[in-house]
Amino acid sequence: MRNIRLLIAYDGTDFHGWQRQPNVPTIQAFVESAIEKIVAEPVTLYGSGRTDAGVHALNQVANFKTAGKIPTANLLKALNNLLPSTIRVKRVEDVAEKFHARHDARAKTYRYRILLAPISSPFTGRYVHHYPYPLDPKAMAAGARQMEGEHDFSSFAGSKGAAPGVPVRPFNDPVNNVRNIFTSCILWRPQTSMLIYEARGSGFLYHMVRNIVGTLLEVGRGKIAPQEVLKILNARDRSCAGPTAPASGLCLVRVEY
Repeated sequence: MRNIRLLIAYDGTDFHGWQRQPNVPTIQAFVESAIEKIVAEPVTLYGSGRTDAGVHALNQVANFKTAGKIPTANLLKALNNLLPSTIRVKRVEDVAEKFHARHDARAKTYRYRILLAPISSPFTGRYVHHYPYPLDPKAMAAGARQMEGEHDFSSFAGSKGAAPGVPVRPFNDPVNNVRNIFTSCILWRPQTSMLIYEARGSGFLYHMVRNIVGTLLEVGRGKIAPQEVLKILNARDRSCAGPTAPASGLCLVRVEY
């Protein structure tokens, strides 16, 4: 039995996220279906994580097991012939039998792009959050740094984690929202009017990056002071943080093993 790893890029705009769901298009379902047509057997595709509806990926990692003998180069070509143009398999390789795309992941990097220009080009609009209003990048950068380190991120978890208004959870609670964020930074690109939030961490909760960005936008608008971000984090209460930023600006950039 072979264990095969895929490196996948996709435009998530027209999909309901990574995870297979009934009656809606998902990345996992499309790739699994294409694999099964090629290897002529049922397969289960394991991704490094579940990107949300509308979220993109530059380097999603996934693996599946098969008894098929098709060479990896041929499998790469066949998959891209079957998949829609919004999903591309960038690499196919045989890996050790024990490798698991999700369980073995050690770090992930997400990037969120905010376009501050007055007009959003039709060629970039699907991949940014267009926000044509003044923001303070320095204040947002100071707020972003508060996220670094190991924290309970309940204040920034979506409805599948901590819901708005839930009480503070102890760290030994069965719902564990503790994550370690190695870097959290704001990058300003004045030539392109692009404000970029980038986070690298051990893992991320449902909607976590988008909720962080929504809060940093409030910092950039002057509605929240940068030093208040740590208080929001320590509150462990979703209702204390800002709104959820749109999915279009978010991309999974890298998974480390």
